[in-house]
Amino acid sequence: MASRFPAPFTALAALPGPCEVLRSAVLLAPALLRSPSAPSLRTRPRHPHAIAALHLELVTLTEDSAVITWYTAVPGADDGLPRLVPAVTEGEVVYGTHPARLNRTTGEDWPTAHHHVELTGLEPGQTYYYQARSQGVAATPTPLDLVRGHAAGTSRHGIGSHGGPYSFTTPKPPPGRLLMSLALCNDLHLGETTAGLVAGLPLARGVSQRPGLAPYPEILSRALVEEAQRRGADLLLAAGDISAGGSPRDLAQARSILDGFGTHGRDYFVVRGNHDRPRPGSGHADGRGNGGDAFRRAFDGEHGRGYFARDMGGLRIIGLDTYRRQDNGAGAGGLGAEQLSWLRHRLRENAEQPTVVFGHHPLTVRDSVFPVSPGQRLGRRHARAVLEAYAAAPGVFLHHAGHTHRNKRTVLPLAPHVTLQEVGAAKEYPGGFCLLRIHTGGYALNFYRARGAEALEWSERTRRLAGGLWPHHAFGRSVADRNSVAAHDLSGITPPTSTSSPGDSSQGMTPAANH
Repeated sequence: MASRFPAPFTALAALPGPCEVLRSAVLLAPALLRSPSAPSLRTRPRHPHAIAALHLELVTLTEDSAVITWYTAVPGADDGLPRLVPAVTEGEVVYGTHPARLNRTTGEDWPTAHHHVELTGLEPGQTYYYQARSQGVAATPTPLDLVRGHAAGTSRHGIGSHGGPYSFTTPKPPPGRLLMSLALCNDLHLGETTAGLVAGLPLARGVSQRPGLAPYPEILSRALVEEAQRRGADLLLAAGDISAGGSPRDLAQARSILDGFGTHGRDYFVVRGNHDRPRPGSGHADGRGNGGDAFRRAFDGEHGRGYFARDMGGLRIIGLDTYRRQDNGAGAGGLGAEQLSWLRHRLRENAEQPTVVFGHHPLTVRDSVFPVSPGQRLGRRHARAVLEAYAAAPGVFLHHAGHTHRNKRTVLPLAPHVTLQEVGAAKEYPGGFCLLRIHTGGYALNFYRARGAEALEWSERTRRLAGGLWPHHAFGRSVADRNSVAAHDLSGITPPTSTSSPGDSSQGMTPAANH
């Protein structure tokens, strides 16, 4: 049902409450005063080196690999964002199992300002110490003091020094053999032209693409598809906000990009976000209807419900449409009575079956440095009902959501066997996806950045959103918010085969009934 109130009043209803605003103000005030975008009477101090190496981040950590990124810049220069102008140079990571013996080195294939080094051949359960360098200058971490974590490692070793070494401990792998991998992504926002705007209002300062370059949502989305394929993803789940405003053109472009991964409904699945909402009165593309639901035409067909269940070789995938309303998109997500009844039925009919659920709005939003409004999550009543359904379905092990544009792992007492994983937006810093690796006895979640020179350059530009506070919100308060391992019996899943086709029971590509 469409909103009964004009859009401005609907938006006001979705604003955070006074307590949320006050809580965030206490957290953010010191950092805002230190922010580079804050007025200052002092000039930038002279840097002692020819380059500055900064924004060091341990992005990905698996049982046998680690991805480390940083940025090199010309000290004292400013490109107007404000930030330092990039300095193209070489990069390397030196590392070892003792802080005084960094006796292994991994470098890059070519000079760049946006460094992305992957360490491979690591031992599970081992602590490593490392230092990232460019022209002999040690990189310093992205400060995440607001979220009581840090970006460079799994311990505080090296924090407070200038360049480390920092440390991390590799996890043990999930039990059993690898069965399949799924790429989890969201918030592609095809058609968006300025990042950092909320409900049409600038959040501190928006960032637009440089003249002459391709639109940034296309660059990041294509790079994400390529990286997901390179990482061996068998399936891709896109959890909403595929477009910036639900226009037919943007959704058709999104469909074209995602088709680069494979066939919709077989190799990848998509659900609606609030930005993909129907447009009241806009009509169908062929002029024969009133719905204006371009998302349904692009991904569901004219008679699709928007929510579905699929069996993929014993793995049940459930997609939820958490925004079926016709309003300005600012309100809380919801399922509706029919969809909620359907979900309960699907889970009850085979409660033990290994199940991944994905939908745009998260069930809960915790530990945010920014004020939390009702529009940032599923409505409380519906969220409680979903969690109660999960509590009675031990086969459900993961709920993937977007919308918040951050990496955040949450486990709630009502359904402790389910990981609630929010994944950072595809279209801006840190710009990537989460790879779900399913083993017979458990699973791993690992965040990967979308690579490619233009993708990494845009990711670096958009870390300055929200007055430079965006990493505090988006990156993840700890490595565990973007990289984790959990035990769960998933032995009933059959690995995918390359010879299967849609509807083949060996691959499990059979559509489940929506009633």
